[in-house]
Amino acid sequence: MANGSRQAAWEFFGTELKRRREDAGITQTALGTRVFVSGGYIGQFEQAIRKPQLDVAERIDEVLRTDGFFERMCRKLIKETPYAEYFAHVAELERLATEISDFAPAVVPGLLQTPEYARAVFLASHPFATDDYVEERVKARLDRAHVLKGATRPVYWVILHEAALRTPVGGPAAMVQQLEHIAATARERRAMVQVLPFSAGAYPSMGKMLKLMEFPDAPPTAYTEGVLSGNLLDDPAMVKQVQAAYDQLRAAALSPEASLALIGSAAEDYRKCASTI
Repeated sequence: MANGSRQAAWEFFGTELKRRREDAGITQTALGTRVFVSGGYIGQFEQAIRKPQLDVAERIDEVLRTDGFFERMCRKLIKETPYAEYFAHVAELERLATEISDFAPAVVPGLLQTPEYARAVFLASHPFATDDYVEERVKARLDRAHVLKGATRPVYWVILHEAALRTPVGGPAAMVQQLEHIAATARERRAMVQVLPFSAGAYPSMGKMLKLMEFPDAPPTAYTEGVLSGNLLDDPAMVKQVQAAYDQLRAAALSPEASLALIGSAAEDYRKCASTI
């Protein structure tokens, strides 16, 4: 489904939700309480800011007695997205964000991945996948990176743990290309890149990737990810805690200049290794 038609589907979902909620005489806050989200969350559904989530859609159907309408609509949106169900709404929010901050403890973030690197990541998780499946996922990941290329691109800040530089995903040649791409993105001022070195020792949220997003007309969100699962947070207190952890990571990381030097050094190590193969 193209971005335009997908957005139109979100808007239809939101319009119907607002109409049926108001017909039932229920406020956003009251509906949110009954389906275990905030009233602001319901408002974001209605304004097509946030992608509908299946479990919430099912509970909305129960409360509004809409005979599975919102569940069916949500399943259609999920089916037609190239992303994993737990990440699809995050990918859409990236397009709306005015600021994105990533922390990557082991793997280069999707917004910075090259085709070869992304392909190796997917094959590691899906060793028996067909070529068509892998290429579809790679294309979807590269399409996400378009948000960093437009005139209205978000402010993008990324902190890479040194482990992400030193793990040879896809082999030495692929890593040379990947690290050069990160450095070029930083030099073109499309991203602020820092590296958290091994020497920094223990750090907040050990081993957990973090993503923070800010929006012009909605509260900030935080996203963390586990094995085949993701957790999107919009509770202000929890988002504030994630922001504090990110600030600590930023303080412990190398300066942007020193980070680029380390990235260049790692690329040179891989280049030497590739030349001996």
